[in-house]
Amino acid sequence: MKWLGVLGLVALSECLVMIPLTRIKSLRESLRERDLLAEYLEQHPATRGHPEGSWEPRVADEPMRNYLDLAYVGTISIGTPPQDFRVVLDTGSADLWVPSIYCSSQACAKHRAFNPLRSSTFLVSGRPISLEYGSGKMSGFLAYDTVRIGGLVDTAQAFGLSLEEPGALTEDAAFDGILGLSFPGLSIQGTTPVFDSLWAQGLLPQNLFAFYLSTKEEQGSVLMLGGVDPAYHHGDLHWVPVSKPLYWQVAMDSISMDGQVIACDGGCQGILDTGTSLLTGPRTHILNIQRLIGAQPSQGGEYAVDCKAVGTLPDIVFTIQGTRYPVPASAYIRKGKPAGTKAAAGAVMIPATTQESGSALHWLRRSYAHACYSSFEESAVHLPGPETWVLGDVFLRLYFTVFDRGNSRVGLAPAA
Repeated sequence: MKWLGVLGLVALSECLVMIPLTRIKSLRESLRERDLLAEYLEQHPATRGHPEGSWEPRVADEPMRNYLDLAYVGTISIGTPPQDFRVVLDTGSADLWVPSIYCSSQACAKHRAFNPLRSSTFLVSGRPISLEYGSGKMSGFLAYDTVRIGGLVDTAQAFGLSLEEPGALTEDAAFDGILGLSFPGLSIQGTTPVFDSLWAQGLLPQNLFAFYLSTKEEQGSVLMLGGVDPAYHHGDLHWVPVSKPLYWQVAMDSISMDGQVIACDGGCQGILDTGTSLLTGPRTHILNIQRLIGAQPSQGGEYAVDCKAVGTLPDIVFTIQGTRYPVPASAYIRKGKPAGTKAAAGAVMIPATTQESGSALHWLRRSYAHACYSSFEESAVHLPGPETWVLGDVFLRLYFTVFDRGNSRVGLAPAA
């Protein structure tokens, strides 16, 4: 039976649709380079999170979507004739939205905006929508039109058109909108997400999609729809059942370093999320990991690490259903371009006693030779379960991932 499944994936790979993805500079990187990251995080403490609130049918909550770390985009078109948009292909949310020509925010003025008057297949629902984010909300209205992705034509697809966007985050974004690929339970009530529509319309040979995220700077990453190309991974796929079909969430056994469990002791949950660049988890465990890898808080609100540590620190191993998935220091420590003139790159604030004033504590600055940062970050939102981790692009670049909707499971194998 195992070989029949493998042969089926190989055969169907001939029918799959390949969507090229481009790795863009994240907003976090842009803000850091302009020396604005610390100021921004101070002004928007909920950037990583989502405020609690009552659920409404017209509202879709996107608790993991913080805009700061979205990094991979693809091109789709909407309408007849087609209007092109660069969107984040995001397994951590479910809705499709793009700016509209009626949007009054400055962010919309800097991006491509959909013009309903130029599409002969456009249908408006008249239903207001709001996508809630930790830093604000995208408010607009629900519409229907033809969506084209990788040569597939998805007719009468529900999507959001923005009237207002959280400009502080989206104004400088290198993408126009977001196309969600999570389970329908996260979508606006009464709508069908894009992938579900493609399957329902008989446009895909198999009810699954896969991501290959290249380690190259910009090009080489791919979204596969309807099949798997085995040339993009090494060895067999290890299948893991989805534990809760909202996010692509799986049960994890442990997180270890040098053979010692450092988090997820006794089991926890992990969410595979292409819309998150980093590895996020509960505060206590993240602070322990930062201590173990020698990371120190920097002025930019991140944790800086001596770049030389990449060659000496051990792997951090995520064990999922008995299979070990090592993440080397070269992956969980990332290089960043220096900040602006206000603070030196990788500046770390070290407490020190001084006799020059009445204060018992002053701060001294220590700068590393190069700017390197930890890819571990505290989750500032309440995610399902007592201990839930988000495995973002740091993990997904190492492991080719198949998102199998037909069987509610995830397949993992070392990326080629």
